[in-house]
Amino acid sequence: MIRSKKMSLILVMVFALAMIMAVPQANAARRFVSIASGWVAGAYYPMAGAISRIAWKHLKEKNIKVTAESSGASVANAKLIGAGDTDLAILQNDIANYANKGMKPMFQKPIKSLLGVCTLFPEHVQLIASAKSGINSVADLKGKRVAIGPVGSGTAENVKQILEAWGMTTKDVTAEQLKASQASDYIKDGRLDAAFYTVAVGAATIMDTALVSDIKIVPITGPNVDKMIKKYPFYAKQVVPGGTYKGNDKDVPTVSVMAMMAARADLEADIVYSILKAMYGDLPQLKKAHAKFKNIDAKTGLVGMSVPLHPGAEKYFKEVGVLK
Repeated sequence: MIRSKKMSLILVMVFALAMIMAVPQANAARRFVSIASGWVAGAYYPMAGAISRIAWKHLKEKNIKVTAESSGASVANAKLIGAGDTDLAILQNDIANYANKGMKPMFQKPIKSLLGVCTLFPEHVQLIASAKSGINSVADLKGKRVAIGPVGSGTAENVKQILEAWGMTTKDVTAEQLKASQASDYIKDGRLDAAFYTVAVGAATIMDTALVSDIKIVPITGPNVDKMIKKYPFYAKQVVPGGTYKGNDKDVPTVSVMAMMAARADLEADIVYSILKAMYGDLPQLKKAHAKFKNIDAKTGLVGMSVPLHPGAEKYFKEVGVLK
């Protein structure tokens, strides 16, 4: 009887030890995947957040947890990929290509570890100016106080290229390298005449500025745009629809690049494939995150892709018939 009790006690202890050991093993099995986005006020951050929620919803069984992180946006995100400090990143397609090629001075060497996952939505270059600034065209920016985007952002690079097309540089304006929310505040209190934003149409920070200040959307159009597109083929002609922002009822021509998602080359192919499958399989959830996401679809997921594809993305897009 005593021997039987001892055996039972030993079995209980063995079972308890096995359960204790199983806990850290289960925790160790969880795969945390980071996705660098951009300013909280832009469209990148809600996109990363939506992907994070969808991934957890559909990939719990695989124990994949995606965490969205705010960052310095496109150029900074490419460098985070290159340094191995993030797994995924959202950035502009033009910046991704510059990173892949190692275009100086933006990138000191090629970042070949940056591979494409999918393209997401067009990002309009939106130039806003205070109504009393007298700015009605890009040419009118000369000598004015202009926010050109933060250091390391795609916006800052777009501004340089646009000014170049008009025969100017950032030295021809009083340039302020501000985040979107800062630029909005500076416009409101009169410290800026104009600001550039490369963001989705209907961006909250521009909407907010238009609600409390008299602003105009300045057209980016004409022969200089044709010249710019010839040199920088990542750009496309677009329109900011009338009525998007208070006080701006007419369509305004501009240009855009494409927002895309990239991944580290050594991120497991199964993880990239699984995230894409979850994301495109739950588009209603994704589209709730921002008005700009309403046209996202797997069928257009490679439009404007400017770098080689990650093997996991290649597998997914072949499976859905986008790639042959």
